[in-house]
Amino acid sequence: MTFTQRFVALGDSFTEGVGDKDPQLPNGVRGWADRVAEQLMLADQGWGYANLAIRGKKIRQVLAEQIEPALALEPTLVTIYAGGNDILRPSVDIDELMKAYDGGIARLTQSGADVVMFTGFDSAGSAVFGKTRGRTAIYNEWVREIAEKHGARIVDYWRMREFQDWRYWDEDRLHMSAAGHTLMAKRVLETLQADDLIELPELPALSTLTRRESLVANARWAREYVGPWIARRLRGVSSGDSLGPKYPQLTTLDVRV
Repeated sequence: MTFTQRFVALGDSFTEGVGDKDPQLPNGVRGWADRVAEQLMLADQGWGYANLAIRGKKIRQVLAEQIEPALALEPTLVTIYAGGNDILRPSVDIDELMKAYDGGIARLTQSGADVVMFTGFDSAGSAVFGKTRGRTAIYNEWVREIAEKHGARIVDYWRMREFQDWRYWDEDRLHMSAAGHTLMAKRVLETLQADDLIELPELPALSTLTRRESLVANARWAREYVGPWIARRLRGVSSGDSLGPKYPQLTTLDVRV
């Protein structure tokens, strides 16, 4: 099939769609990028979509493994978000990484594609991930400079205060939930100045936990999510090592409104 418009999504778990579970789809997830692609196709049947993002990938891996396959698809629209996995490492040189990121963004914009970048999320409300807030702020300044330099658009995740509501997050407290991915899809489409028929889901009522219940919930989270994450870091493996891209070639999606 020949596509007149081609959307290619690059990055890590954020763009792959982790947290938006759907066992019927490749890699078992849907995600904001799929939802954006569906809305673009609803408005124009000429759109094709590829998603090369894989969970656990760091910036240099995204640049080395995804840029060339993306360019080979001759995209007209590219979204790219990488760096979250680097920021969470014990030691990282954000400046050096972002110089490499600059080169990758240059390659994408020079292809003629409309490129969309993302700032990092403001983790001020997280007792654990809040410790990386300063790194993310430096990352964001680089993103803004690179986007301005190369004429890329920015989806400003940092300033989306809605995401301080933890009902938009999955049980692992690291990835967005289905509700979060749905909201993100609307924000991306707004950045693209594209219409959509997405309806935001009603959030569950906020629950008030006793101190004991909170301690139990935190212990369960540490056991089920933090422990395995640390174990993978120590073994030098990633949750995405056995996975390939969800949609490595341009395709159409079943549109779900």
